[in-house]
Amino acid sequence: MNFRLSIILIGIALIYSSLVFNIYRLQIEKGDYYSAKAETQYGSAGLLKAKRGIIYFSDKNGNSIPAAINKKYPLIFAVPSEIQNIDESAKKISEALKLDLEKLITQFSKDGDLYELLIAKATPEEVAAVSELNLPGIYVNREELRSYPFGDLAAHLLGFVSLADNDDRLRGRYGAELYFEDLLAGKDGKLEEEKIVEPVDGNDLKLTLDRNIQAQAESVLRGVIEKYKAAGGTVIVQDPKTGRILALGNYPVFDPNDYSNSPIKNYLNPAVQLIYEPGSVFKVITMAIGIDSGKITPETTYYDSGSITLNGRTIKNWDFDEHGAYGKVTMTNVIERSINTGAVFAQRQIGPDIFYNYLLQFGFQDKTEINLPGEVSGRLTNLKTSFREINFATAAFGQGVSVTPIRLISAISAIANQGILMKPLITDEETSQRIREVIKPDTAKQVTDMMVSAVQKAGVAQIPQYKIAGKTGTAQIPDLKNGGYLEAYIHSFVGFAPASDPKFTILIKVDRPQAPLAGATVVPAFKELAEFILNYYNIPPDNLQN
Repeated sequence: MNFRLSIILIGIALIYSSLVFNIYRLQIEKGDYYSAKAETQYGSAGLLKAKRGIIYFSDKNGNSIPAAINKKYPLIFAVPSEIQNIDESAKKISEALKLDLEKLITQFSKDGDLYELLIAKATPEEVAAVSELNLPGIYVNREELRSYPFGDLAAHLLGFVSLADNDDRLRGRYGAELYFEDLLAGKDGKLEEEKIVEPVDGNDLKLTLDRNIQAQAESVLRGVIEKYKAAGGTVIVQDPKTGRILALGNYPVFDPNDYSNSPIKNYLNPAVQLIYEPGSVFKVITMAIGIDSGKITPETTYYDSGSITLNGRTIKNWDFDEHGAYGKVTMTNVIERSINTGAVFAQRQIGPDIFYNYLLQFGFQDKTEINLPGEVSGRLTNLKTSFREINFATAAFGQGVSVTPIRLISAISAIANQGILMKPLITDEETSQRIREVIKPDTAKQVTDMMVSAVQKAGVAQIPQYKIAGKTGTAQIPDLKNGGYLEAYIHSFVGFAPASDPKFTILIKVDRPQAPLAGATVVPAFKELAEFILNYYNIPPDNLQN
């Protein structure tokens, strides 16, 4: 009896010892492994991932319209530690999903690895192909990923999200997704000492962009680019009094839902990340400087001979071959007819020091500090490093100096805003920020009247019963390789309305259109967009006599 009891007790002791050993092995030796596996399972199920904040457009009534949301998509991933035959599995997956075989072998060969993402946003066909293979260690799950309901609308401003190289986490790339990453991303949860640390969801972001104005602006831009076979372009709409950006678009564009099918160069935002020589729209700035400094008035006259020679270089009027010399003209006539020699006359009356310092006041050498990544500043190098007359003469009509579109529209908006330069805003959370007064209110009014007269005389941008202030620009593109200029042009138009109480400023820029003059390309496009905004906001006329 005692012998039998001893055998039973020994058996129980052995079983207990085995149990203790297994517990030790699970909790101590393989604790990290199973903890990591549990975290991976929670992660693949989306339980530990923070929800990314939603980005919204708005409309004229202040409604929030989702522009970047989270949507569940099929996701294919691997658990390398469970894959039984690495080479065979990699070959089958490579063929089924059209993935690089060598990269798959590398992913599957990571010792003890519990998670390798293979495809995010998998198609039904890809899911079916993987399910049919039924390979150990290859899984299909559904996970919330970023989706952009309006496709490529405002793509450059929104940006997109993609996986990070080091941790397979989705992060903002380009645009607002990158700039506001910390706000939008939130903080993922984790397993900590067998307890779940809950994720902290990201915050939402409401943009100043009006979805309807944005859609119309991009449609107008795309239309003129396609009609005149241009290489690209930019359109911006701004509220001059607050600095709020109502629309910002570029072409070529990309679809943030499928960004990998577009070249990387398309991800850059030319509105803030590329500079160009603005051409004749800059004559408005020259006149503003001249009037504000007391060197000229709108009625100041000079005699135009059709050309002027400085430092051995001759500047001609753009229409000299057709029109010849204009003779005696006023500064208002210079804006109306876009006379190059008239802008040069005004600049020489101003003098180089005053002219350059006013350009600094307008901010042409600074960033606007708009809340978007990668903004670059303008370039006034020719004026800063050399006091040659020819450099200042060409700068007077926008050649030899470079600006970003966002800086140029901000400067023109300052004229519309009684001489006050505002910071451009893209989110509702930002409050209007006055930078400084760049010209006096009376100067701004006089320049506005000159711009209105130019639109009325040309007629192309005129809208019945409204006073429209605007200026065209046809600028030659610099030859960066050989020096000088190419026989290629950038067409642009900047303007605001109603001129008596401006509610919006528009800039439209088109690169290398197959048309000789801006009057045929961007000016009708400006008119179409301006008419839409006037009707959209139901803005009352300010010129009933017209």
